[in-house]
Amino acid sequence: MSSEEDFSLVDIQKPPENTLEGVKASISNYKKKYEQLVQEQKELAARRDDLRDLAEQFRQRTKKLTLGLREDELAYEDQLEKEKATVNQLMQEEAELMEEIRKAEAALEEEDARNKLLKEQADVFTAVPERAVVFSGATAKVDATQKFDMDARIVYPMEGGTALITFEEEEVAKKILSMREHKVDLGAECNITVKARPVKLMVPSLVEIDSKVCPQRILISNLPRMDAEILTNKLEIHFSKRKHGGGEVEECEMMPDSWTVVITFVEKDVAKGLTDTEYHEVKLQDKMHRVRVTPFLNGNITNLKTEMKVCPRTVMLTGIPDVMEHETLQDLLEIHFQKTSNSGGEIEAFLYNPLGQDASALFDTVSQNVGEEEEE
Repeated sequence: MSSEEDFSLVDIQKPPENTLEGVKASISNYKKKYEQLVQEQKELAARRDDLRDLAEQFRQRTKKLTLGLREDELAYEDQLEKEKATVNQLMQEEAELMEEIRKAEAALEEEDARNKLLKEQADVFTAVPERAVVFSGATAKVDATQKFDMDARIVYPMEGGTALITFEEEEVAKKILSMREHKVDLGAECNITVKARPVKLMVPSLVEIDSKVCPQRILISNLPRMDAEILTNKLEIHFSKRKHGGGEVEECEMMPDSWTVVITFVEKDVAKGLTDTEYHEVKLQDKMHRVRVTPFLNGNITNLKTEMKVCPRTVMLTGIPDVMEHETLQDLLEIHFQKTSNSGGEIEAFLYNPLGQDASALFDTVSQNVGEEEEE
């Protein structure tokens, strides 16, 4: 039963307060209340101490757990750093391996390209027709040797009413050009005035050619001298037969400057088999003749540089009117510029193109300025 209930019972039975018994009863009642409050205070203090101990235990446990958690975090961070370092090292090793693989692949590609180039060079060397060569010159250092050289063949278009004159001496051409205008006597008190100007040609200064073996063509050399048409027909018939290792021929062409024949096959695998055999017996001039079959080279220009050059011995005459016959006017012009009294000299070549006509001049050797003019 609670204290309030006890108090209520006491209150019911207590004597009046104004009496001694009532005062005693009140004092007794207050003592009980005090004792009860002291007891409750002790209980609360004990409970408070218990709670404090429990709180301290919790604090110690929390501190221990926090310390353990921190140690675990530090251990985890340390392990994580180690794992990161391991991963970075593995990535670096992988990058190094990939770089080595790349270098190995590049070296392999370079080696393959070198092997391919060497093979192409070997094919190129075997494709050159055999020639008997005898050394008759003197030796020289590598720097003193000449590079491959070639002469240009330039077609120079001419306008109507012009003429090209190539003198034997450069000094004559210089005199004619310095005078610029020339009065030419045509006879019968008739004369014309023509102008002289230099001839400028665009010539190649550097030509680089990439040579490759054509898979459909062969070059036949070591051929006897005979009628070219009969020779090409014989060769076409021979190499079109399967029993000779040939195939269907698309074209058979004679190269008169080297006296070789180029045969083009329809199929691509025919030429390789013939060039591997190299020497073939072909019936020519009623007897078997040993011809040489080599790969045909296709040349592609990979680098071309040009420069403008002035012909030192050739002069262009302009402003020539059409006043008389072509041949007569050409003869009169040539006679005029041959005379030393007209500052002329010996003429090596002369080409006149009348008004209304088309003509082209062919320059064979620009370095020597040999103006071999041809009319179209």
